[in-house]
Amino acid sequence: MKRPMTNPEGAKKGRHYYGHGIPRYPLEELVGKLIVVEGADGSGRSSQIARLVDWLETCGHATVQVGLKHSTLVSSELAKAQEGNILSRTTLSLFYATDFADQLENMIMPALKAGFIVLSDRYIYTLMARDMVRGMDEAWLKNLYGIALEPDAVFYLSVEPQELVQRNLAKNAALDYWESGMDLGLSRDMFDSFLKYQTAMQAAFRQLRKNYGFTVVDGNRPVGSITKELRKKIRALLVEK
Repeated sequence: MKRPMTNPEGAKKGRHYYGHGIPRYPLEELVGKLIVVEGADGSGRSSQIARLVDWLETCGHATVQVGLKHSTLVSSELAKAQEGNILSRTTLSLFYATDFADQLENMIMPALKAGFIVLSDRYIYTLMARDMVRGMDEAWLKNLYGIALEPDAVFYLSVEPQELVQRNLAKNAALDYWESGMDLGLSRDMFDSFLKYQTAMQAAFRQLRKNYGFTVVDGNRPVGSITKELRKKIRALLVEK
């Protein structure tokens, strides 16, 4: 088992890969910070990242933002493939892994080498959790994402599935096919499938936390309270030697 990635405050000293990594970039050259915010759609993840970017840049820190399907290599193809709702679980997994690998090598690592603070709107944990819920082997996934760099801090915004439903409906007036796990045949009713799928995702994240040790943040609270907590933890991270 890998050592926990973070301490209870969500931060870890030193640079490490989860597995084989990318030899092209010596770890000691990656002087920036990699901060990940995880959570389901409707957890407030993107809003918190936007607030953190404003705060960090106001404080004089240069930032770069990355996230799922942001790769210039495969993001558009992945989005088009998902529209048809016909991808197999392995194809979907490898699509996302390629998207991640391209961003890691061509966006995240260069930015860290240049001293930027990289804010990632989700990371490998969401990808692994999704695949685990779909029956993929966890050992295979750990090897697949062995190229991943351990972030300096990871915060998982935990929100109850019933609250996620309300937030997604309020924002989009509909539920997403994939975020509802409709490909799994959990229920013919999208509302019911969403609740079952998000409950399964939370269980997968609990399992992943045993190995990766990220910080769980109560995302059911007011936005300002969550922002205050994240700033406090990140401020402590930035003053570390």
